[in-house]
Amino acid sequence: MITVINIIYMPSSYNLPELVKKEIEALVKSGYYSSKSDVVKDALRYMLDNKKNLRLAASVELYKSGEVSLGKAAEIADMGVVEYKERLKDFEITRVIEGEGVKKMDAELARIKRKYG
Repeated sequence: MITVINIIYMPSSYNLPELVKKEIEALVKSGYYSSKSDVVKDALRYMLDNKKNLRLAASVELYKSGEVSLGKAAEIADMGVVEYKERLKDFEITRVIEGEGVKKMDAELARIKRKYG
């Protein structure tokens, strides 16, 4: 499974050593990739697929910042939700579960009772 992580505030350029730049250009010229961007995206996917701790760390940061839901964070980490909840404890993250106010819930229950008897 490949999950692409979209981060909105990523810079569009990075400083790379000259040799790495030449290797990327050579891969494009050789026809293995259609663009330098494709080389970098493939390298990042490979890295995240093979270093599960990095995938987990990225998912935790995205979850902490509110950019993804718990379910999406678990998917990014390639885990089930229950396992992911347990792993959040390793990062000392406490989940806050907010519910509807009692009055709102009572009003909705009364509406359902009126409608369905």
